[in-house]
Amino acid sequence: MRRLLDALYDGAAALAAIAMVGLLVAVLLSVVSRQLGFNVQGVDSYAGFLLAAAGFLSLAHTLKRGEHIRVTLLVNAVPPRLRRALEIWTLVAGTLLAGLFAFYSAKLAWQSHEFNDVSTGTDATPLWIPQLAMVVGALVLLIAMLDDLVLELRGQRVLPATEEPLRNE
Repeated sequence: MRRLLDALYDGAAALAAIAMVGLLVAVLLSVVSRQLGFNVQGVDSYAGFLLAAAGFLSLAHTLKRGEHIRVTLLVNAVPPRLRRALEIWTLVAGTLLAGLFAFYSAKLAWQSHEFNDVSTGTDATPLWIPQLAMVVGALVLLIAMLDDLVLELRGQRVLPATEEPLRNE
């Protein structure tokens, strides 16, 4: 099961990386086309869709690598029992929020499909298509949060070693 979950997180991160490359291509195409005096319609909209896809699809992988923002000053200052209680509380809250996020993301995409909602650009892209990346990213984040919660409750959760002091600016 662990390999399947890790493959899910890595797969979502790979899709996020592909979206980032697509974003780069879209921006370069937009810049070059303007410099050469022609316009590729819809490329700005697609750049925005790809940016959102990259952000949402990378959420779970970022969580599992320990790169989400944490208040370590507080967590490291309390005794171990209280620290574990804080970790469980934050994971429960995060799981509930991720569940709401996934639910309402899916509801938004479904409503966009039902109402035939399209982008305001000249390409008129059905909005449910780019919104699917948000839904998938939110669902994978929910799975990652549940995974971390179960691991913490079992006493098997290992936080990745952080290089936070090295990144202070």
